[in-house]
Amino acid sequence: MIYKESLALLTDLYQLTMAYGYWKAKIQDRKAVFHLIFRKKPFQGMFALAAGLEYVIDFIQNFHYSQSDLDYLHSLKTSSGKPLFEEPFLDYLSHLSFSLDIDAPPEGTILFPHEPLIRVKGPILQAQLLESPLLNMLNFQTLIATKASRICYEAYPADVVEFGMRRAQGMDGAISASRAAYIGGCEGTSHLLAGKLFHIPVRGTQAHSWVMAFEKEEEAFSIFNEILPENSFMLIDTYDSIEGVKKAIRMAKKKKKKLFGVRLDSGDLAYLSGEVRKILDREGFFDTKIMASNELDEYLIRDLKQQGAKIDVYGVGTHLVTGKDQPALDGVYKLSAISSETGSWQYKVKISEQSAKTTTPGILQIRRFSEKGRFFADAIFDENSKKPSSWTLVDVCDPALQVSIPKDLSFQDLLVPIFRSGKCVYRKPTLLEIRTFAKKELKLLPPTVRRLVNPQRYVAGFEKSLFETKRALIKKLRKSE
Repeated sequence: MIYKESLALLTDLYQLTMAYGYWKAKIQDRKAVFHLIFRKKPFQGMFALAAGLEYVIDFIQNFHYSQSDLDYLHSLKTSSGKPLFEEPFLDYLSHLSFSLDIDAPPEGTILFPHEPLIRVKGPILQAQLLESPLLNMLNFQTLIATKASRICYEAYPADVVEFGMRRAQGMDGAISASRAAYIGGCEGTSHLLAGKLFHIPVRGTQAHSWVMAFEKEEEAFSIFNEILPENSFMLIDTYDSIEGVKKAIRMAKKKKKKLFGVRLDSGDLAYLSGEVRKILDREGFFDTKIMASNELDEYLIRDLKQQGAKIDVYGVGTHLVTGKDQPALDGVYKLSAISSETGSWQYKVKISEQSAKTTTPGILQIRRFSEKGRFFADAIFDENSKKPSSWTLVDVCDPALQVSIPKDLSFQDLLVPIFRSGKCVYRKPTLLEIRTFAKKELKLLPPTVRRLVNPQRYVAGFEKSLFETKRALIKKLRKSE
């Protein structure tokens, strides 16, 4: 676990006031089902790459209210000055332990809008308390892993190194972003703490201040090479990139040393990388790599490649770790079923004038169909209902679009058991295993679905009987108003 202190108060106040309300109403143990989903395709693409589950597991396994947490809650007052929470409720919280069943797709799984990132089933008070922390942990890492997958896809076969720690949104933003970027395909990070915590390969060269600290640029290169001979990526754009690479070559020849690489951090990267490559090759430095940085994202990398840039490694920072063009995933956590007093499930739906904001009832699962080694379509279905003999999918946003699934397709259900009765039953993979799995997932997605502009539509819809159940429940609720 990264954070050693109690994180029970990593939540919003209304989670505690609702929990208090459930407890006062004596329904705190009534079974309920919640799903965390995202509604919009991130970065105007087609998919998201699930990340953050390990944080969720650690959070739940270590969840407890410390004495200082309880003292703080005891100090909260109503507008009239009375205690917000009564002592017996705080005593209840002090002994609280989770007994939930939780299912989720493994980290690195490709998901589409309205597909659950996690499903939580169990006592409603416990499930309610998880809303804010689960959204915090899954939304951000999923967003950054998705961004990294887009950047690495456009950069291939060049490597991408995450360089964003200094521009990240706070310490946790930097740590989480480095982890998620590695899942999304980055080869390494400049961030040492993330390297230590997650065993991510760390990469780094030198800053302009190193070059400027010496009288001569070649002297700066020479001393750096002497001190770190196997990490000799030279930053050549402090004064003049072309002259800089010539000095780096001259230094390497004098010392009879290998020049591992040079880095460009400004200027016309397409033109400069081409000229630098010509100079390196002319002087026999065929294996010397060219790294480029400077406010890069997937679109600029694509354009650089289209212009014939000769770049072997991209250092990507701000746009990656902040998800700069979409700084938040619009994940939501919604109640979809609650048990009656007799124990039967009552399906719930929240209605909105915006169809995308109308929730989906049931106990949801995702079935992914594949054809000829590629993902073909996803069905969101109710796990509590009888499986259909033939599958028809109804588009989430346009019910007029319906797709029949051929019967001979292979399939896999994506949500797997993580907790049962509060006990973790899932083997947490290493981060490298997660990254490898994500790479495999991405290769199974048709390339046309991955393109940046106007990606091909991937069929991810409601199984028809679930759609009919949802429509009937909406109709019933509107009649009763």
